[in-house]
Amino acid sequence: MGLFMATMLVTVNMVGTGIFLLPVTMASIGSISIWGWLVASLGAGCIGLMFAYLGATDPQPGGPYAYARLTFGPYLGFQTNYVYWTANLVGNIAVATTVTSYFTLFIPALKHEWVGASFSVAMIWVATAINLVGPRCVGFVTGWGTALAIIPLLGVAFLGWFWFDPQTFLDGWNPNHRPPLAALASSSAFALWAFIGIESASVNAGVIENPKRNVPLATLLGLLIAAFLYVSTCTVLMGIIPAEKLAVADAPFSLAAEMTVGHIGAIIIGVAAIFKAGGSLIGWTLTIAQSAESAARDGIFPRIFGQRGKNGVPVKNFLVTGVLMSVIVFATASPNLTDQFDNIIDTAIILTLLPYLYSAVAFLVSCRARKFTDWRRYAAWAVTLGAMAYCLFAVAGSEGALARNALFLLLLSVPIYLGFLKGMEARKAGS
Repeated sequence: MGLFMATMLVTVNMVGTGIFLLPVTMASIGSISIWGWLVASLGAGCIGLMFAYLGATDPQPGGPYAYARLTFGPYLGFQTNYVYWTANLVGNIAVATTVTSYFTLFIPALKHEWVGASFSVAMIWVATAINLVGPRCVGFVTGWGTALAIIPLLGVAFLGWFWFDPQTFLDGWNPNHRPPLAALASSSAFALWAFIGIESASVNAGVIENPKRNVPLATLLGLLIAAFLYVSTCTVLMGIIPAEKLAVADAPFSLAAEMTVGHIGAIIIGVAAIFKAGGSLIGWTLTIAQSAESAARDGIFPRIFGQRGKNGVPVKNFLVTGVLMSVIVFATASPNLTDQFDNIIDTAIILTLLPYLYSAVAFLVSCRARKFTDWRRYAAWAVTLGAMAYCLFAVAGSEGALARNALFLLLLSVPIYLGFLKGMEARKAGS
């Protein structure tokens, strides 16, 4: 992948399905959440600078996993990959389900439980097939698909201000009368969802041309595009749609388009959502595979994930991942499991904070190894502390049940790691 494709990969992984759903979540807090976006953007900026530096000085395929392994050793390397891979595998299923939900605008039959589940599985295998062709095909599809899908979103971000009503925005400022600090903590935690994926270029460094140049540039450019789209569109929607309507909207962008330019606008937004969610599904499928492949080659993940085919593509890796996601889609198709599945997704998102914290330490260790003595030393500390503070603040703003579930999954990595010790010892003896 070149710079454009790598930038679009980062953008598509951050601006996935969240941009179509987060305005609803933020509306339940109120337009006071604009301060949460500010905190989130600053925190994500620190994380982005961190990965940009690591990508420029020491690009490692596997991203957070590789940096954790090099800095802390094999166990925390395994733990990081276990957390990151699990979180993204489950999260990608939600993306596939979202693709199906947008298709229901054109194919109402997909609203039926098993028909919709089957269509979601079909979308997973379309994404898998594109990845089997190779990373350049992934870059081409996600790059141009994202570019086309962003056009209507940019239209909302720029043209929506013509319909923006300051009074509507102020009326929904804090509808639940929450303490300002509590509203800030909750909104910044939700906003974290928007920036998960900022490490995508770092994780996929092994398939990016000239990674020392393109990984940091793609990371920062993708962050800027994502931050602009999220903050501007959420703000505009809160000034167009009253808070009580926005908080219960199934498709907020389509609702805003219908209120301003009519039914045709709603259809255009629906098509853009399909392109955007589909591109995200393809991009995250590649990112998940790259993370697992790097760990498998180091002997701390099942060996099958590290085996490559004749064309250099980890075919078995993609096939196993596709099967696992398909099984989970059908297993969670029952309405009785929907709430449980939502909790797993939310817990998985909280878990992704751990790789960011480990990468922050790896970043500081790398900076200290270069013995910075001028302003760069203080800048490195500021970036590290900013990234860590945001991650911890996001945890503090999450629900207690999510933190408990995340801790359980984290501790589960200890007995699972025992299963890989024998393989690692055999690997060392062979070398």
